[in-house]
Amino acid sequence: MRVSAISFGAWAIGGSWGSVDDSESYAALNRAIDLGVNFIDTADVYGDGRSERLIARLLKERKEEIFVATKAGRRLQPHTADGYTAKNLESFVDRSLKNLGVSNLDLIQLHCPPSDVYYRPFVFEALDDLKRKGKIRYYGVSVEKISEAIKASEYPNLQSVQIIFNMFRLKPATEFFPVAKARKIGILARVPLASGLLTGRIGPATRFADDDHRNFNRYGEVFDRGETFSGVDLEMAFKAVERLQGITPTGTTLTQMALRWILMYDAVTCAIPGAKRPSQVEENASAANSPPLNKETMDRIQQVYDDLIRPKIHALY
Repeated sequence: MRVSAISFGAWAIGGSWGSVDDSESYAALNRAIDLGVNFIDTADVYGDGRSERLIARLLKERKEEIFVATKAGRRLQPHTADGYTAKNLESFVDRSLKNLGVSNLDLIQLHCPPSDVYYRPFVFEALDDLKRKGKIRYYGVSVEKISEAIKASEYPNLQSVQIIFNMFRLKPATEFFPVAKARKIGILARVPLASGLLTGRIGPATRFADDDHRNFNRYGEVFDRGETFSGVDLEMAFKAVERLQGITPTGTTLTQMALRWILMYDAVTCAIPGAKRPSQVEENASAANSPPLNKETMDRIQQVYDDLIRPKIHALY
């Protein structure tokens, strides 16, 4: 699959990001396709299928070739390694096939499973079986830690790794990207805007809705803390954002610089920023056409990371 460098992350249109309106979400999806986006990343738990069903409508109404990646595993209660059985995985795939209204899935990803899962070959054999049955075209993983990405990449039929990579998470570039390139594994850069921090529009006075994970998971109360604000302490993050805004090239928003920074790494297949409104899609997509960042800008971004973020984050993931 040849996918757009800036693609569409569909978590926000499912839920857990405050109020969401399906008509506005659908307009955002359509605007993305209008602008040349051809890859959408979702999951079966995003709004308990809400996100997948909106995408199904898009697939039915648009004529362009659109690739859809979804995820499986987080429906398990409790979410344990023992739940990753062939039977459960097939049931999750069947549900996503129904939600999306398709006969096979372009890409299914294990959804940040417990680390033990990566050491259970039969889990990946189950995915091979689903491919042989024609229910999936390809499979990959979405991970929390670099160690999980490296272990998963040992399985010969793994095609992609989705990993948090942004200006607050530089470690994958040095410790995983060379592995991915050597094994020809695609990289989906998730949480590319650090849950909105790297838009520059969040500050100390910002308040989030009760159903927004940036409120209820700030300290990892519900799922891994790294999913929310990339695990960065907000006070420190605001200082980093202030410095990054001073680096942003003239005529470029912080959002655009943050996404263009990701695309400077040739190991990255695509970044998947989320959007709930067409205007967000437009700003995100424009980053793909922004000029490359020069060495001075890249070095200054690295310095912000080294000074403020690295001491607290680098060793954790």
